[in-house]
Amino acid sequence: MSAACNHSDNLPTDQPGFRRALWWVIAINAGMCVVEVIAGWRSGSLALLSDSLDFAADAATYGISLAVLGASLSVRAWAAVAKGASMGLLGAWILVMAVVAAVDGGVPDAPTMSAIGFLALIANLTSVLFLLRFRNGDANLRSVWLCSRNDAIGNVAVILAGAGVFASASRWPDLAVAIVMATLFITGAISILRQARGELRHERSGHA
Repeated sequence: MSAACNHSDNLPTDQPGFRRALWWVIAINAGMCVVEVIAGWRSGSLALLSDSLDFAADAATYGISLAVLGASLSVRAWAAVAKGASMGLLGAWILVMAVVAAVDGGVPDAPTMSAIGFLALIANLTSVLFLLRFRNGDANLRSVWLCSRNDAIGNVAVILAGAGVFASASRWPDLAVAIVMATLFITGAISILRQARGELRHERSGHA
């Protein structure tokens, strides 16, 4: 999902609790990745498998964010470029998998989809609460906020898709959610890359 750029130089990296909050979010995402991989394969849900990869990518993303805390603006901006590019690639991969599943795919297990989607929503809302006060930083920190926010939106879609699969006895609601998730990844990636590009320009102009 796109968002307005914020080029603030007053970064929250020195605020009490930020590193601790980030470690908690890394643990939450890594744990939910394992849960959704198992549930996704057992239920045959592309939406859950896509979400499991999202949790894995987020855990790695937050790890990078933690590693570059206190680094120069250019280092943080390049870290955001790497994260934005990975989000865009993940979105493209989900779109490809959705096309494949549309041609040759079965009906996923609706109760599992909704139950795991609800569990994932709780996990992501917990992450959002941990990160809420840090959302107005540079591109690198903003990407952390965008990831958790977009994940929560995607979880609601997974829950609704489970209900749709149950009502229609078809795979199409599951595929629709996969496409929605891919769109969130791609638009979020564009937002992060735009802000990172602006920060790199600002850094270069400052050294000119």
